Amino acid sequence: QLQAFGGGLVQAGESLTLSCAASGRDASKYGTGWFRQVPGKEREFVSATTWSGRNSYYAEPVKGRFTISRDNDDNMVYLQMNSLKPEDTAVYYCAKPQAYGVDLIQEALYSYWGQGTQVTVSS
Repeated sequence: QLQAFGGGLVQAGESLTLSCAASGRDASKYGTGWFRQVPGKEREFVSATTWSGRNSYYAEPVKGRFTISRDNDDNMVYLQMNSLKPEDTAVYYCAKPQAYGVDLIQEALYSYWGQGTQVTVSS
């Protein structure tokens, strides 16, 4: 089970940190990804990290502004979002695949999804 939280309303240029808490049988395994979705549009990849944290991936629009990290002792993954822009407004979801070594950019390879947390950036 995954739970994403930490969203909110901020102004452009400000920061937010999203958290993803994992629980259950596979909580301590596999990589974790963040995706986002705007109403009327498809969900898109934002960032992902492998279980070890050695490899991280970012979508082009967020490179240099967002940082993903994880704490495997607490089964937590974080998404630090800096210099937020109005176009970052979306519902953000965390997700986990059900295996190691998968392409973490591919949404179809994720099996577990959190409920989403709303991020709204005003101009």
